[in-house]
Amino acid sequence: MIVPMKKVAVIVQSKDADSALKSLGSLGVMHIEHQQAPQGKDLSAIQDDIAGINQALAILSADELWDNSGKENHQESGDWRFLSRHIIDAHKRLDQLAEYSRSLKARISAWESWGDFDPQAINSLAQKNIFVRLYQIPRREIEDLPSGVIVKELSSSQGIVNCAVISREKLDILFKEVALPKAGLNEMRARLAKDEKTIEVIKQDIRKNACYRQSLISQRESLKKELEFQEALRGMGETGEIKYLTGYVPFDSTEALSCFAKKEKWGLVINDPAPEDNVPTLLRTPRWVRLINPVFKLLEVLPGYRELDISLPFFVFFSLFFGILIGDAGYGIIYTFLTVWAQRKFSHKMQDKSVFFLLYVLSFCAIFWGLLTGSFFGQSWCAKLGFKPILPALNDTKTMQTLCFFLGALHLSIAHSWRAILKIPCLSALTDIGWICVLWSAFFFARMLILGVPLPGFVMNLLFIGIALVILFTNPQKNMLKGIGEGLGAVALSLMNNFTDVVSYVRLFAVGMAGLAIAETVNIMAGGISGKTLFAGIARIIIIVIGHGLNIVLGPMSVLVHGVRLNVLEFSGHANVTWSGLAYKPLRK
Repeated sequence: MIVPMKKVAVIVQSKDADSALKSLGSLGVMHIEHQQAPQGKDLSAIQDDIAGINQALAILSADELWDNSGKENHQESGDWRFLSRHIIDAHKRLDQLAEYSRSLKARISAWESWGDFDPQAINSLAQKNIFVRLYQIPRREIEDLPSGVIVKELSSSQGIVNCAVISREKLDILFKEVALPKAGLNEMRARLAKDEKTIEVIKQDIRKNACYRQSLISQRESLKKELEFQEALRGMGETGEIKYLTGYVPFDSTEALSCFAKKEKWGLVINDPAPEDNVPTLLRTPRWVRLINPVFKLLEVLPGYRELDISLPFFVFFSLFFGILIGDAGYGIIYTFLTVWAQRKFSHKMQDKSVFFLLYVLSFCAIFWGLLTGSFFGQSWCAKLGFKPILPALNDTKTMQTLCFFLGALHLSIAHSWRAILKIPCLSALTDIGWICVLWSAFFFARMLILGVPLPGFVMNLLFIGIALVILFTNPQKNMLKGIGEGLGAVALSLMNNFTDVVSYVRLFAVGMAGLAIAETVNIMAGGISGKTLFAGIARIIIIVIGHGLNIVLGPMSVLVHGVRLNVLEFSGHANVTWSGLAYKPLRK
């Protein structure tokens, strides 16, 4: 459920503002709403410090720099500002050297065909009227050079000769002269070797600081808390010698705040939020329903304060959709083993371990659906082994499509039923009843148009009843004509959308069938390799591993695209959930 909030205002004397905020932070229940834009040099300095630590941590976390020993050997950083700047400056130097080394390698590659020489010696010869210039000349045109010059061939490629032209005076030659490099080939190679050693020294220097990573993270969290505190202080309203701050507190925390305010001798005003207030959202759901929270965090979505908390239907139907879209018990077992491995490897680094339990639930759904359909890394070879599906009807195309349309009508009807219950006793609740009638009419029309199932006789009456309820009760008011006009607009805009929304659930069947088709194709390809040789056995294993591995990777991606969409768009649209929520973040010490 979305926890009801109270809007509160805390009033203190200006001299007590700092201590009052610290006391509020220790209580940790008030989400602050700034009365003015927080600004000041102190805030900028803290933000700069946080940005510096973030940059330093990003450098320390780079794969090519990470020192595994630093993961275990945590040390306090001491002067963290100096440490952050040192890491950042070292990395800038590293980038500069790496860029220069890449440029140097390109120059070395370009001049290797010319051989090693000293550009300074060539320039000094010019002062003695001995001119040495470099050209790239087609071999057949070398004989056309002016007499009195010496042509020294250095290398050639595809009829083009790299040559040095030596003369006692400057001559105009039709070919473009190749400019001399600033350094010879050996000198460039020596500089490159020196830079590579310097790069390695800098990397080692950065790696040595990996042991301070956890200390920097702790310092960053402290700075974030300090920034939050300073923003709350700078954002307080002020009138004469009085300062005040407003915010939101969960309804069941107002008594604790009142007692605290009485003890601290603060002024306190508690009201219900106004319709125009941007109230934060705090979700409180049963522990097993909170398993869906990792999906919400991944999508970065949160229902608005005045919207519905759809965590429960989202969790139930998302799990069901996962089972249908994956649809293979073998893949579900693989996901289970992968989850066990990930939990053992990463759980000690994570405070919230609900993601692992969510993955176990989803894996079980895939296993269960695979048992229902008799699919274990494909169906054909399971049938040969005598494994029979628990519900063979689920392998029938028409039955499965009908089930998808049914799930669509049921899923969206739950959304409208929920809205209707919340609207009771208002007459507008009948609008949602009308849309439920339209949705189930769409279910029967989808079966008729797509599957060729005859339309039951009552469907037209059901559709007309639904449309009539929507027209009459979309906006019931004294001016009936105006209300009917709005209802007609709603029908015109949403009637066809209801049909397409129900039909869109057929994506569950289509994507599930695509995964099954890939599995069957892989099995056929592997089985088509004849012979009992070692090579044939290896080839079969490679095909099976790559083919089913591709399916195992693509499966969760299809769930993120289709399973999430049906909940976040179709269902949420009918439940009028826009995911416009502001997360409840109380001021804490």
